[in-house]
Amino acid sequence: MSEKKTYKSVTNDIGVSVEPFYLDQESEPDDRHYVWGYQVQIENHGSETVKLERRHWVITDGNGLTHEVEGEGVVGEQPVLEPGEAFEYTSGAPLTTTSGFMTGSYKMKLNDGSYFDVEIPTFSLDIPTDDRLVH
Repeated sequence: MSEKKTYKSVTNDIGVSVEPFYLDQESEPDDRHYVWGYQVQIENHGSETVKLERRHWVITDGNGLTHEVEGEGVVGEQPVLEPGEAFEYTSGAPLTTTSGFMTGSYKMKLNDGSYFDVEIPTFSLDIPTDDRLVH
């Protein structure tokens, strides 16, 4: 079994870690439907409270086709992170190819009403090829 890879970035004292994983049971290779999950941890290493207001994702499949997703918050929430706090969530993305990658940003709001963008590290979506069983 292949080891999980964690992708990390830090922008303005906000750390983002992403760990993608292939969802074999939700995928239908015969129908060109491949599904990945990804666990995200957002950490506030700064001295100010921040609120995650919006997300922007760019999802690219193995053919180079891109799909953008924008919206409020993450998984129905707009978490507020005090200094030293972290927020974790798990979400997912389908592709029509066996690999691809995702990247994006979060729009954060400070208590003074100003905003800044936090980079989400680019991460790879690949089907694990080790120890595959035919059933």
